[in-house]
Amino acid sequence: MIEARLDKGKGPIATIIVQNGTLKVGDYIVSGTTYGRVRSLTDDKGKNIKSAGPSMPVAVYGLAQVPGAGDPIAVVESEKLARQVIEERAAKAKNEMLADVPLANLEDAFKNLGSENLKEFKVLVKADVQGSSEAVREALANLSNEEVKINVVYSGVGAINQSDVMMADVAHASIIGFNVKPDSDARNAAERNGIDIKLFGIIYEALDYVQAKMDDMLAPKFVERTTGKAIVRTTFKVSGVGIVAGSYVQTGKIVRGGKARLYRGGKLIHEGNIVGLKRFKDDAKEVTIGLECGISIADYTEYMEDDEIECFVVEKESK
Repeated sequence: MIEARLDKGKGPIATIIVQNGTLKVGDYIVSGTTYGRVRSLTDDKGKNIKSAGPSMPVAVYGLAQVPGAGDPIAVVESEKLARQVIEERAAKAKNEMLADVPLANLEDAFKNLGSENLKEFKVLVKADVQGSSEAVREALANLSNEEVKINVVYSGVGAINQSDVMMADVAHASIIGFNVKPDSDARNAAERNGIDIKLFGIIYEALDYVQAKMDDMLAPKFVERTTGKAIVRTTFKVSGVGIVAGSYVQTGKIVRGGKARLYRGGKLIHEGNIVGLKRFKDDAKEVTIGLECGISIADYTEYMEDDEIECFVVEKESK
């Protein structure tokens, strides 16, 4: 097998070089975990031929699915034997995958020892041609960072089939299809097993989807932003509120619902939420620089003249 691709009109096409024997139209063939019957053969000049001999390059039409580049193709006696061969190969591949999963997880655990925050997003990639499959795989792998690793558990060519869903289920992976679609068996299997299948025709859309998944895996980061500072000039009592700090806003603005730190002689005395903010007798959402206001900080009443009140808010960091 030199190259394999999925043609939207003709189906899977395999370009091969015959190594020995003669490949004929009507032969049953097996490659990897797919099989078919040769419907037609085309030589390197695009001419339909009936058979191809040793050292002859030829395009083969008739496989059920797109095989992998480099996979050998063999002629078998009958369709029954072809089915038997691929069923045995599929079962062997499944058993090998099941046997490898615990070991892989253990290896990853030791590999990531000391990186407790490292997360992993697993994905299986299927594309219409080998070049696209490799390009998508490489681009996804490059998205990995210090917090989330992209693990492409498998990449191949052809429509998404039931074997792909089985593999994704074992590996706990999502499936990305690039210019291909799942067949009906794959759709049903994905629904039964809760496997996420996403289809794309533009590589950047696939990358945006995976990047969004990576962002969802991370706990949101919050940043603190100072909005303003005020100095206490006096204190007074407000009915239903209690002791309020009569203050003058020196910089920025004081925001009701924000947080406050109260400093005395440069030393932090108290930190709490701003539960009340008044401009004269009226409640205010915010009071800006150069204006006077009354500030109430949760669980604190021992304000003194020249205390400094720093107002800040905590916001979710933008991606």
